[in-house]
Amino acid sequence: MPANVLMPALSPTMEKGNLTKWLKKEGDAVKSGDVLAEIETDKATMEVEAIDEGVLARIVVPEGTTDVPVNELIAVIASEGEDAKAVAAGAGAAPAKEAPKPSEAPKPSEEVKPVEASRPAAAPAAAPPAAAPPAVASAPARSDSRVFASPLARRLAKEAGLDLSAVAGSGPHGRIVERDIQAAVAGGGARPAAAAPAPAAPAKAAAPVPAAASDEAVRKLFAPGSYEEVPHDGMRKTIARRLVEAKSTIPHFYLTVDVDIDALLALREQINHGAPLTKDGKPSFKISVNDMVIKAYALALRAVPDANVSWTEGAMLKHRQADVGVAVSIPGGLITPIIRDAGNKTLSAISGEMKDLAARAKSRKLKPEEYQGGTGAVSNLGMFGIKAFSAVINPPHATILAVGAGIQQPVVRGGEIKIATLMSLTLSTDHRAVDGALGAELMQAIRGYIEKPLGMLV
Repeated sequence: MPANVLMPALSPTMEKGNLTKWLKKEGDAVKSGDVLAEIETDKATMEVEAIDEGVLARIVVPEGTTDVPVNELIAVIASEGEDAKAVAAGAGAAPAKEAPKPSEAPKPSEEVKPVEASRPAAAPAAAPPAAAPPAVASAPARSDSRVFASPLARRLAKEAGLDLSAVAGSGPHGRIVERDIQAAVAGGGARPAAAAPAPAAPAKAAAPVPAAASDEAVRKLFAPGSYEEVPHDGMRKTIARRLVEAKSTIPHFYLTVDVDIDALLALREQINHGAPLTKDGKPSFKISVNDMVIKAYALALRAVPDANVSWTEGAMLKHRQADVGVAVSIPGGLITPIIRDAGNKTLSAISGEMKDLAARAKSRKLKPEEYQGGTGAVSNLGMFGIKAFSAVINPPHATILAVGAGIQQPVVRGGEIKIATLMSLTLSTDHRAVDGALGAELMQAIRGYIEKPLGMLV
């Protein structure tokens, strides 16, 4: 009996995937465990393995196809002894469609055509009065039916009963601005309120605007040809969806402290200087400041267990270990691979694991279990010279630690001015799970481990 190969769900949140490459071709024999294809999810590239033996009778979805829904038929395997051609013809598998060439891919602007087509055709502009003033009569003819005007100009024109299509714009790219409306009104170009056409279009505009139409509304704010459209990939769409979810559902609360990292820098130098050498004479590890921040954050979560939680509507999930996600910038977005049980790992282990995860993240080779879950996260922009920032919480985490740059600054100690290297830390908390006092306790624990870093080695 033939077996259908379906688009797999490679993560709990996956709804669609891109079929990037077929590693088998039609007519090839396949065994259970053979890699059939490569699937690109929103975060990584994964391999699809065969679970049946036989012959790959038909490839339904060609490589290069994007946004293939989960559980959609992508191929058919004929079992041993079956006629592959007969199976392909009788299994209901349509011939593989030719993958669209890049030059033929639909443009984002084409995606809104169904919405535009469902709208009634715009009524032709009413003829201007016979004695129209020069400011109105000299309006240049437009090559399309769109009228470019600022929101303020549109409101003023509506109040004055003025036909925007008969007004010459003096703004950038011929856009109609406030002064153009004022000049038209002063010149007598405004129609009497009673003569204004029936507001049929505005009445319809009051209804909810479809999502696709809002894209077109944004495009209308810019002159044609003044921008390039770059379609969103799966990763960018997922990042946008999760950030909107985080900011709209999580009540963020922020706590900021400046910590002295001179002792941490000195300890880091000692540890790296004492690293054993490999056979080729290179140090076996090199600890970064970020590695030490990850360790300090994990130990603090362990020391303040009430902050090592995840919020759900039915209960608070209190975690038994600190799994720290670390934001990694990759082409097209970012991903948060996780250091599991970071509080019980050595600094050298955290450093080596972080380097491996970051390298595989940038090549999109992470497994879902390596970037899903976690009990908190660290986001570090200090290497870019950013002094301080507030990070967005990544559900299901209840906290995220934003790390700024270490900057030498004058401080007062014992009545004397001295120079210290200060680093700004900002803790974002989910106020449903971690309130102000508990967040402050967690921040004090983090500060204690960073300013007295020997405690991380015990």
